[in-house]
Amino acid sequence: MIPLLFLVLFAEGVVALLLMVKIGPLRELAMRGLDQLKTGKGPATVKTLACTLSVILASSVMSILKIQDRGSKIGTVTPMDQVLWRTHLLEASLMGYALFLGFVIDRLHHYLRKLFGLRTTVGASKQEVEKLQKEHKHFKEKEERASQEIRLLQEEVSNLTEKLQKTKLELEEKEKQAASAEAHVSALQKQAEDLLLEYDRLLEDNQNLQSQALAYRG
Repeated sequence: MIPLLFLVLFAEGVVALLLMVKIGPLRELAMRGLDQLKTGKGPATVKTLACTLSVILASSVMSILKIQDRGSKIGTVTPMDQVLWRTHLLEASLMGYALFLGFVIDRLHHYLRKLFGLRTTVGASKQEVEKLQKEHKHFKEKEERASQEIRLLQEEVSNLTEKLQKTKLELEEKEKQAASAEAHVSALQKQAEDLLLEYDRLLEDNQNLQSQALAYRG
């Protein structure tokens, strides 16, 4: 059994080393192997082996305690008890190390799987952040273009407002000129009417004078 325990310890040490140190694709292979071991009937088998080793370990520890107790009662330890004591101690030590390494491998696998999941999440988050940064930059460029267009439109509105004010002033000036011209025309029309009346009166006076002159001659 001792050679088998050494073999188990060696295998567990190799797996633990591969999990702790990345050597090419060997860590991924070890992770896949442990993933398969934890699926299906694997966990039940591992728990059964662990319980068996624990029972054997407890038995070895009890044997060690019995040998020590027997030696203390006799006052000396026989060569056979020494051999048995050393054998049980070695077996107990190897099983204890095997159980401890198994627990370490299980925890390493668990935390590495979490770490890989976090790395994947972080990678996706980085891509999302880069996408958001690109969208923010795109929106910022659009905002700058919109601000420039608004500034140009404001300048154009300001120019149109100035032109409108100028046109309004010119229109008021022309209205004043038209009103003045209308008043002048009205005055001229009135003056023309007065002149026509005066002309008619003078023409009538002339006719009367001519009539009087003809009567005087006759």
